[in-house]
Parts: sequence; C-alpha cells; structure tokens
Amino acid sequence: MATRTTSPASWTSPPKPADEADRLVRLHQLNVLDSPPEAEFDQIVALASKVCGTTVSLVSLIDADRQWFKARLGLDLQETSRDLSFCAYAILGKDLLVVPDATRDERFAENPLVTGPAGVRFYAGAPLVTSDGFALGTLCVVDGEPHRLSFDQLQALRALARQVTAQLELRHFAAVFNQVSHSRAEADRRVDELVTLVDAQLRGPLTDVRAYLDHLAAGGELEPEVAARAATAVQDHAVGLRTLVDDVLAVVGVDDGATLRMRRLDLSRLTTRAVEAVRPIAHAKGIWIVHQSGPELPVLVDPIRLEQALGHLLFAAVKYTPDGGRIQVATGAESGPAVRIEDLDAPDGAHPHLFEHLHRVISRGEDPEGTDRGLTVTKQILDIHHATLTMSDRPGEGTSLHVVFPAAPELVS
Repeated sequence: MATRTTSPASWTSPPKPADEADRLVRLHQLNVLDSPPEAEFDQIVALASKVCGTTVSLVSLIDADRQWFKARLGLDLQETSRDLSFCAYAILGKDLLVVPDATRDERFAENPLVTGPAGVRFYAGAPLVTSDGFALGTLCVVDGEPHRLSFDQLQALRALARQVTAQLELRHFAAVFNQVSHSRAEADRRVDELVTLVDAQLRGPLTDVRAYLDHLAAGGELEPEVAARAATAVQDHAVGLRTLVDDVLAVVGVDDGATLRMRRLDLSRLTTRAVEAVRPIAHAKGIWIVHQSGPELPVLVDPIRLEQALGHLLFAAVKYTPDGGRIQVATGAESGPAVRIEDLDAPDGAHPHLFEHLHRVISRGEDPEGTDRGLTVTKQILDIHHATLTMSDRPGEGTSLHVVFPAAPELVS
C-alpha cells in the first residue's frame, strides 16, 4: 500500500503560519506523529463522516513537510506531501475552511488531488487548536462530489475537532502524569532509604549530643581531651545532618505541582462550557441534552485539565448513547460541588455502553485493550483533583454518573 504522495514541481506550496516554528515544537511535544491507530480517533472520524455525509474523513496533522493521518476513513494513504494539503491552508486560520467545489476555487483547482485520480471536489476542515493556541492540523471531511453543509453540520464538525484536540492533549497529559507517578514512586523509595539513614546515622549522634548536654546541665565537667573529642564529634554530625537535609530537599523537589495550575473557579460555569461544546454532536445524533445549571459552586481546579475531563466524559456519554436518546446534565451541592450526568437512554430502552467502559476503568484502574483510553485519563484527572466518580445502571431508568469535588477553601480577605 502506498504511504505517501508527492507534489509535482509546478505546484505552488501552501503558505506557512506565522508561528510555524513554535507550532512544530508543540506538535512534536505531543509525541503523536507515527503512533499506531487508536479507537478513540477512529470513532471520531467515523462520526464526522456520518454527520457530514462524506465518504472520507481524516484527522490530519501538519508536519514540516508532510501531512500525516492519525485516523482515516475512506482513504488508504497514511500521509501525503504537505504541498498537496488542503489542511495546510486550514491551519492558517482558527476556524473552518470549507471548499464546496475545489474545481471552482483558485487555490485548489490545479491541485493534483483535484485533477488526478483522487478527484477531490469537496473539503471542510476544522483546525485542531491547542489550549495554548497552536493549530496542529485538522479534522476534515472530503468527498468526490460538491457539497454544502448545514449550520448544524458545521457546528458538529467544530465540536468534534475540539474533541480530537482534547484527546491529543489528554494523551500528552497522561504521559506526563505517568512520568510524574514514576518519579513519585522513586521518591517514595528514596524516602524509605532516608528513614533508614536517619535511624542509623542520626539517632546515635543525637543520643551522644544529648548525653553531653545532660552532663553539662548537671554541673559536670569534662576533661579537655574529652571536651575536644565531643566538639569534633558534634561538628562531624552537623556535616552529616546537612547532607541529610540536602537529600530531604531533593526528595521534596520531586512533585507534580508544576503540571497543574490550580484556580478557584465556578464548577457550574465549567460544566456549561463543556455541555455547549458537545451539544452540536448530540444534535447531529438526535440526542436531547437537558442542562440545568445550578448555583455557583466554587472549586479549586486546573481549568484546562478539568474542562478536558468534563468534556470527554460528556462526549463519551453522547457517543455511547443510542441515536435519539436523552442525557440530563445538572450541577448542585451534594457532599460537595457535584456534576450529575443522568438518564442515558434511548426511546426504545436500549442502554449505552458507557457504563461497561467506566466500570472497567474504575475497577481495574486502566482500560483493557479496545476500550476508551480517554476515560482512563479522565479518571486520572479527576483523581488528582480529589474528585470521586460514582455510577449506577438501572434497567428502564438509564445510566447515571456523579462526580463530586471537594469544596474550594474560603478566600481570606
């Protein structure tokens, strides 16, 4: 199978973004290029193709001289030259690029993908814009016939693109989290070693020093030679103690605080943003989202990470709920600030598969092969926010998910 196409010498390359150097650095930081297929991305391109009614859908990442497909439907190629890429034009902006008929667009009319056997006519690409503002590629839909997408289809494509970006950043977050966890395990081992060291090297010297001080407090006097030896011993012990302190500080430095930027925010508002992000996808599937935003619920969170987690939890609820179903989302105060996602059911009583996936994530701590990897990362994010995730599955009543957070501490005036 061919893996790449190249452009003819006569073809003019697309322009590059002004932030190209930094954009490429961000892309490579995610460590996604040339990675194996993942079900989460494959499901998103399948849904994009279904929603937009096209034969081809791709998650395309724009590298220095190529576009590489993390997920693809209806196309055998793994990558093409960047020179041929419609997506290379799409990343120049931060919103959709829609080409209803490529033969009538001067940017693409002579493109070999249009004039050649591929016969591309329609293209719509939503940029994959990271939380720090870099467009890494697109979620795009392509067809051999001209198309016009409705407003709802365009909104759904935007929302799905945001889910792709969230998945890419979640993967990176998971890698960082696992690395930090490994470092923490190493720190725990070093702490155990230090305990042994303190017991062996500190308990004895302190006993000697205390005996010396007790003797002086009792009015006793030491021979000059004994006093000199005692002073030397105390000095040597002080050097040892400093070494111990340095080691303790090194251990304390192993921490994951740098990975989170905690702020005091309103959980109800964060949930509303997550709901509105997935609503177009739900609408395209005929799923009704009933959202009840509660009172202000202060929580201490990393807004980017938590919004990603809530967004993916809601996206998973939409993805696993049968077409025509219903999802109810509400925020309120339980044992702490809480988000409730309930009534995940279809009119015919069919159950979503979300419960099974979440049950595996919670009970095993990781996704078995073939399940939703994003849910594992979501659970990790909730864990480091000290949030609890509970669920129930009641035949005839639907699946319910409750996420409860610790209340944020009161602000000191």
